[in-house]
Amino acid sequence: MTPSRPAPAAPVRLSDPVTRLRGVGSQLSERLARLDIRCIRDLLFHLPARYEDRTRITPIGALRPGASAVIEGTVLAADVVFGRRRSFLCRVQDGSGTVSVRLFHFSATQRKQLAPGARIRCFGEARSGATGLELYHPEYRVIGDVAPALADRLTPVYPVTEGLSQQRLRSLCNLALGLLERPATGNADDLEADIIDALKLLHGPTPEVSLGALEAGSHPAQQRLAMDELLAHHLSLLQARRRMQDHSARPLSRGKDLLQRFRESLPFPLTRAQDRVIGELSRDLARAVPMLRLLQGDVGSGKTVVAAAAALIAAGSGAQTALMAPTELLAEQHARTLGPWLEPLGLSTALLTGRQRAAQRRQQEQQTASGAAALVIGTHALFQGSVDFHELALVIIDEQHRFGVHQRLALRAKGEQTGQVPHQLVMTATPIPRTLAMSAYADLELSVLDELPPGRTPVTTVVVGQERRLEVIERVSAACREGRQAYWVCTLIEESEVLEAQAAEDTAKLLGEELTDLRIGLVHGRLKGDEKARVMAEFEAGSIDLLVATTVIEVGVNVPNASLMVIENAERLGLAQLHQLRGRVGRGSTESHCVLLYQPPLSRTGKERLRVMRESNDGFVIAEKDLELRGPGELLGTRQTGLVDLRVADLLRDRDLLPEVQARARKLLSQDPAQAQRIIERWLGSRTQYAHA
Repeated sequence: MTPSRPAPAAPVRLSDPVTRLRGVGSQLSERLARLDIRCIRDLLFHLPARYEDRTRITPIGALRPGASAVIEGTVLAADVVFGRRRSFLCRVQDGSGTVSVRLFHFSATQRKQLAPGARIRCFGEARSGATGLELYHPEYRVIGDVAPALADRLTPVYPVTEGLSQQRLRSLCNLALGLLERPATGNADDLEADIIDALKLLHGPTPEVSLGALEAGSHPAQQRLAMDELLAHHLSLLQARRRMQDHSARPLSRGKDLLQRFRESLPFPLTRAQDRVIGELSRDLARAVPMLRLLQGDVGSGKTVVAAAAALIAAGSGAQTALMAPTELLAEQHARTLGPWLEPLGLSTALLTGRQRAAQRRQQEQQTASGAAALVIGTHALFQGSVDFHELALVIIDEQHRFGVHQRLALRAKGEQTGQVPHQLVMTATPIPRTLAMSAYADLELSVLDELPPGRTPVTTVVVGQERRLEVIERVSAACREGRQAYWVCTLIEESEVLEAQAAEDTAKLLGEELTDLRIGLVHGRLKGDEKARVMAEFEAGSIDLLVATTVIEVGVNVPNASLMVIENAERLGLAQLHQLRGRVGRGSTESHCVLLYQPPLSRTGKERLRVMRESNDGFVIAEKDLELRGPGELLGTRQTGLVDLRVADLLRDRDLLPEVQARARKLLSQDPAQAQRIIERWLGSRTQYAHA
């Protein structure tokens, strides 16, 4: 009887786990997972961070400090030398010059290999040392009479992790690239030919490829992959929008009378921009699919009025609205503003924050659950388990970049209890550069308040060193003696409420000793909610002349009589936060000023930030500059995952690709959804959950 042969192993595919590759066990796969490498395809898209040119020999006489190069020569002398550290020093020459090779960690075998007369080839970085130019711990080999061939391609240097060497990662990437040579097995069936060509080139460029272009990210192969990666992110966000629009939402269209009464009750007319945006919201809310809209506008452009209008449209249709703010101070400010607007129209509001007393909290939760409260305002407390809504149909998220994806999903789920998804309005007072808005928020329709209400005066900004602090204090005194009010903002590098509170308390005490005739108030994140609310109410009423505060007053505080702000250690804050803080003044008709007090010496970035603040009041100009200085990761916030960890693309560098990305994404989703899914999988794999919010 003929013994049966074992079934042939299934061909290795790019979508297989890395453990299908020879020599990759559980320990190595865990290390690769730390680099987001889980399947074989991930190895192909784990691209080099930089390259080394080992394709040619550089004469020793042509070496320059800081340059890495391959040299070849004969060992003239080799000795153990003693200084601050013991080292093994070899003098190597090639006829054009001499260089030292220095090893701080060496063995008897190495001393034997590098004896005088040995012919060696080295690769390393030349540095200025005690003996002139030196190579510290270069890679080397003894070459004998017949020198081995040089590399025929630039050597890739990959991002690695502990326990994973460059050599091992290069070997694994080469195994993955080898699979692309056998498309008949189905390995490359999800990669276009030009993508394959780009990957091959970038993992091993030939010497004639411009290193400068590769370092700048401008090589056509990099641009092809950048286009593909941006396309993957854009497609995933558009898919998220379509998934949301597969759900039904309650049409909200019966609030026109309430809206008209609201307009008539306001002591000011709405701007054309506010009218336009309210019209956009009204059309979205009237539909049976969930609204997904981002409302952005500069500081003081009147987003709160627009939020009130949206809540009135919901209330007119018998539904509730939840407004989520990132801080208790902002939630309380919204309650103080929106309550007096809505109550004359017969509508109640509820406020839910983390520091409320139990009895007060229960009473507010009962109003929310019964539907007595048409508008429920709160912090993260809104999506805790004890909170039930009667009929939540609209969710408004203020300063959304401060919220994580899971928080937004949790609040949306509160509305899904009725079987329908609530409409969503996402608001930000941090103007988002068009580049980021097109990329990070492709799942949202965009509304922009690009007009300030009449009567606003531009804020004059000055930059002053700490050595002139006494002059600044005198300026505060003069402003308050004239009947105006002022802010003094304390900042720290450490993001610690305890330390910030201490700094604010110390500053308030010192200013109190200097300005004995002023009424000084203090607000920081460690104060109890009632105390914070009391101090803010006194400041708004004019009972406090100077408010010393931490950055908790960054958003939502509206005191038109406050015409001067001092920001201490201004160099420590980003442009967006400085612009937000400055927006607390200039809210009335009086000329207003902002003093940026800095501690010299300033870094180059610090100087540039303060220059931009001094020269511009335009939030969109400031946001574009912030993108240049800090990059998209910091600007979006680390919680806005996805676009902060682009592998090849750079939102700033590659912004010109975005219009084509948008057009291609729409076309692919309508004409070839299977290909769209393959593009998402190759770049994002399982990381698409972030887009579901």
